[in-house]
Amino acid sequence: MTKIVGVRFRTAGKIYYFDPLDFEIKKGDHVIVDTARGMEYGTAVSGIKELEDDKISQPLKPVKRIATDKDDKVQIQNAEKEKEAYKICLEKIKARNLDMKLIDAEYTFDNNKILFYFTADGRVDFRELVKDLAGVFRTRIELRQVGVRDEAKILGGIGICGRPLCCHTFLSEFAPVSIKMAKEQNLSLNPTKISGVCGRLMCCLKNEEDAYEELNRHMPNMGETVTLPDGRKGNVYNMNVLRQTVKVVVELDDDTKEIEEYSVDDIRFRRRHFKNRNNDEEESSELKELEDKPGDSVLDGEDDGEAKPKNREHRGKNRENREGRGNGENRGGRRREGRGNGENRGNGEGRGNGENRGGKKDTQGGGKNRENRGGGQDERNPKKKRTNR
Repeated sequence: MTKIVGVRFRTAGKIYYFDPLDFEIKKGDHVIVDTARGMEYGTAVSGIKELEDDKISQPLKPVKRIATDKDDKVQIQNAEKEKEAYKICLEKIKARNLDMKLIDAEYTFDNNKILFYFTADGRVDFRELVKDLAGVFRTRIELRQVGVRDEAKILGGIGICGRPLCCHTFLSEFAPVSIKMAKEQNLSLNPTKISGVCGRLMCCLKNEEDAYEELNRHMPNMGETVTLPDGRKGNVYNMNVLRQTVKVVVELDDDTKEIEEYSVDDIRFRRRHFKNRNNDEEESSELKELEDKPGDSVLDGEDDGEAKPKNREHRGKNRENREGRGNGENRGGRRREGRGNGENRGNGEGRGNGENRGGKKDTQGGGKNRENRGGGQDERNPKKKRTNR
């Protein structure tokens, strides 16, 4: 077991664990810690507690000290400097006529670096802007491009429910949200009604997803034929998921139809099965593609001091030893195999609908050094087509 203390550096930000050493830290105390960005001023979100070693990444960075009155004044001064830095950066952006929207400016506690957050539709060449800002502030400058969800998290606002935005008040991570969740909850698919101020699907759609999935599992499908308590059959016309009732269209003896309401426990139909979330990889990948930045917020990318490896596909393979397949050409001078509608112009074999123009023997054509073009006629028998096996 290891003693830890959780520290948060911004409102609704990610919580990072530090070694409390011998300090008696309580919830709400301000502390000074050393991070990858330098000395930072954070707030303890919990008291000292113990966690198992396998649940935390070792080694933990220690807490430098509990914030003093002097540290509190420095933090207030930095907040004033951030407002001034924001104005200066905004002027420089206008002077350079850059297509970017400045969101926020942030000083590190030791004034070793200034971070500017911005949004843009595409890539922005801000190298000259960094030089201008470095000449003004005489310190390290970092410009970080964030998405629209991070923009809403920084600026805050009021949602359509009339309450402050969840991401600005308590959500530390962005959960992937899909249009399927809105359908599961029988919500209107009008984008203006299910989208937040950021223009993306509302994060709160995820809150009741599990409850609706469990309730819908006990409900029939729309239009499904069900058996009523008296043995008659009818088709589902409407459902109330929360009340667990269904309206069924039944046919009377005089060939007329009427709508009757029943509890879901009083009718018989084929029950749905639980969804296996662990094995549903296709749906998980689909949910990830719906949002540009799911999971951790971009704002908290470096506070823990751990570099996150990028999942990049290694494309630097040795081209001399790999196979060329498809509609391409293989023109190397080593032994290769070209398969498909392509050409092999090296000293090797050509198989399929391609050409072998090398200087070695054609092992598939009788041992002679000749030009072998797949799909042509046999020289010994013009009427018979010859193919390469």
